[in-house]
Amino acid sequence: MTNSFSIHHLPGRTIQHDGNPYLFFSGTAYLGLPQHPAFQQLVIESIRRYGTTFGSSRNGNLRLAVYEEAEAKLAASAGAGAALTLSSGMMAGQTVINWLRAQKALFIYGPNTHPALWDSPTRVLPALSFADWAAQLPEQLRWSDARDHTPGPIAVLVNSLEAVRSEFYEFSWMDQLPADRPILLIVDDSHGLGVLNVGAQGYGRGIWPQLPGKRRDHVRLIVTASLAKAMGLPGGVVFSDAHIVAELRQTAFFGACSPMPPAYLDAYINAEPLYVEGYNRLQRNLKQAETLLLPTGLFQHAPGYPVFFTEQDDLYAYLLRRGVFIYSFAYPTAADRANTRIVISAFHEPADVQQLAERVYEYCDRIKTNSPYI
Repeated sequence: MTNSFSIHHLPGRTIQHDGNPYLFFSGTAYLGLPQHPAFQQLVIESIRRYGTTFGSSRNGNLRLAVYEEAEAKLAASAGAGAALTLSSGMMAGQTVINWLRAQKALFIYGPNTHPALWDSPTRVLPALSFADWAAQLPEQLRWSDARDHTPGPIAVLVNSLEAVRSEFYEFSWMDQLPADRPILLIVDDSHGLGVLNVGAQGYGRGIWPQLPGKRRDHVRLIVTASLAKAMGLPGGVVFSDAHIVAELRQTAFFGACSPMPPAYLDAYINAEPLYVEGYNRLQRNLKQAETLLLPTGLFQHAPGYPVFFTEQDDLYAYLLRRGVFIYSFAYPTAADRANTRIVISAFHEPADVQQLAERVYEYCDRIKTNSPYI
């Protein structure tokens, strides 16, 4: 198991541990919002107006208008009909799962689907590549329909991409889904929102615009996401059509849970220039990292995505001894193999990426010469 660090400050370009500085290429703050002084100032000003939390049901008889205002902005940004915010991405996913259970849905899972969408803590996922699974899905749905007589819809649950191994998924298979039974496609977009599919607002709209078949009557879309990654907000969101969002809002699961802190949504409403700035800085850093790192042949990387995955797990220890901290730990459970990857963020400077690349090239040279990793 990879050794972990405990620190007492927010990670940014660097972290400090035992008095030593390390360049930081991990985490999921892709747009660098939590580290941005102007964004922090927006949150401070919003806390003065809304406090630190809102300890009430969203369905109570006193409501804060900022929730609906922010949800309308989120929905418009993503291109969805409506949005609903919750206290976390896990809560967003489980609100949808509980609603699907009430619909008596038949659950069909794609490979590596995020635990936020699991209907059981011991859910077993297909041991296939996403492409192979998608190729088999239409026939699987027809077979499931023939043997299954539950009255509810079929719920197909997937991730928007393979965030750990930096692999984009292709969704044209949606147009091949059978049309003789209602189908709900539920997509976890925690790692794509804010990064994928740049829109008119100047930063990533997420997976919604990429999904074909969304106007077909028998395939309805639900996209869930954590807002605590690229968006820099402690909460989660569900995107869908207005009818499904209204149904989710009326569930006991939603009505009984505490909402995300309203101050952060107020800050989000006023932070669009900072999101655009973060996206542009991320693209600059990504282009530099792709130019420098990909020729090594060490990394699997989806073009334009801020993750560089490697099978060389000892790269973590090598870089750590040279003042560079990258992502490497078992996920999603402690029993899983460590995933080693480099994460690029908007808060990096060109000199940081250059120094990272120099250390990686040194590692590659030692592999070629069979030199010890010291």
